[in-house]
Amino acid sequence: MAGKRLLMSKKRDILRAKFQLGLSHRQIMESVGVSLGSITKTVRRARAAQMGWEEVEVLDDDALERKLEPPPPPDTSDARPEPDCAYIHVERKRPGVTLDLLHTEYLEANPDGYRYSAFCGRYRAWLKKQKLSMRQAHLAGEKMFVDYSGKKAFYVGDDGKPVWVELFVAVLGASNYTYVEATHTQQSHDFIQSHMRAMTFFGGVPKLIVPDQLKSGVTTSCLYEPKIQRTYEEMARHYGTAVFPARPKKPKDKSKVEVAVQVIQRWVLARLRNEVFTSLASLNARIRELNEDLNDREMRTYGKTRRQLFEALDKPALQPLPTDSFELADFNTCRVDRDYMVHVDGHAYSVPYTLVGELVDIRLTATCVEVLHKNQRKASHKRSFDKGGTTRVKTHMPKAHQEMLHKPPSELIREGNEVGPSTGKFIDALLKKHKHPEKGYRPCVGLLRLRTPYGDERLEKACARALWAQALSYRNVMHILKKNLDALPLGDDEEADAIVHCNVRGPDYYQ
Repeated sequence: MAGKRLLMSKKRDILRAKFQLGLSHRQIMESVGVSLGSITKTVRRARAAQMGWEEVEVLDDDALERKLEPPPPPDTSDARPEPDCAYIHVERKRPGVTLDLLHTEYLEANPDGYRYSAFCGRYRAWLKKQKLSMRQAHLAGEKMFVDYSGKKAFYVGDDGKPVWVELFVAVLGASNYTYVEATHTQQSHDFIQSHMRAMTFFGGVPKLIVPDQLKSGVTTSCLYEPKIQRTYEEMARHYGTAVFPARPKKPKDKSKVEVAVQVIQRWVLARLRNEVFTSLASLNARIRELNEDLNDREMRTYGKTRRQLFEALDKPALQPLPTDSFELADFNTCRVDRDYMVHVDGHAYSVPYTLVGELVDIRLTATCVEVLHKNQRKASHKRSFDKGGTTRVKTHMPKAHQEMLHKPPSELIREGNEVGPSTGKFIDALLKKHKHPEKGYRPCVGLLRLRTPYGDERLEKACARALWAQALSYRNVMHILKKNLDALPLGDDEEADAIVHCNVRGPDYYQ
């Protein structure tokens, strides 16, 4: 455009010098800096158009260009049929359909039609006049674009106040077939469930899902290698598709859904402005009606409705839906404790003891807790909501621990009675102390192992002193033995009372 304006300014200078100043061609050449041939041609065309300087002066550059270089008259001798460019554009979305094939079909219907170069030239000229979003080639069944509307809908809550909700929009690339629904949030579970309902609505699965890089779907935003949220990626794997996020700050990557959001705001959201809803379900019921109406509206560019294009293009090309439904799950990471346990919501679950100290992934559903290590499932438990409880699998334990855990209480008490009656009573009391007897097994076994370093006689006396002081724990017995308190006589011994009692720290603690 800049070159054209410069050329017209030269032509304007030539005509002013000739008609107003009366200069010769050679003087104009030296003044304006153009060739004699250009001067002659410009002056001749101005005179042919019967223009003097007064007529030239009032015209803008475009009008002067039309006067000096009028377009050639249309060629009425060429009566060849024009290609149907809208039809060509739609057909190119089908997999494997090329301009060469469409030109061959055009010639079969019109043997005297345009040759390939003219055929392509007319299609490209038509394409330049369409919206920029049409220039992207979207194959049938290839992509589903998803996004949220910036403008929200609402329903009236029980307190009479508006409850604002999000509008999720999904659109298929080839046909523009659109799905919309309202959800309370944009959080991961709402986001993923909206995808599942959209694919059910479409009756199939696209090869790619193109979202924005919002946190619900992309945990780490990146131009080249964004990190997909774990549950979102698992959902895509279950449906046999892949997530291909649009680049940050590149709306043209998902221009289909950008336009679809605008259409939804005009043909769905705007039509809800004078209607009142009292629940999310009633709002979505009305949105479904308006969505059906939108998909049945004829699009001016294509001369067909979204539904007609969907039936012809996307529907046959979509992959089938999976037979089983996807179960939503949350993921987190933790390190396996020394007791080969992981903790979820206050409940402990066992894992193979070889994973002690390793980082593992926890996959948590409403009914199941799975433990994954290096993307391999190592343990699976039924989910429990018993805070402080333990779910243990025998095979997760070392051999020695399995023997310890599954000794019956009577066997432990019997071994204690072999040491002495006080030891047997102490073990019985220790087992009854815990709500879950399993929690008392380990301290009882540890207590019996004290026979080796201290002997049965000292262990019996230590258990007697602990029973007398009501200090029912393995640590208290161990403390008595280490401090040789088992040698002191039972009675009103102040030092023994002070040391053995589990709740008394002693005066030195507070100095």
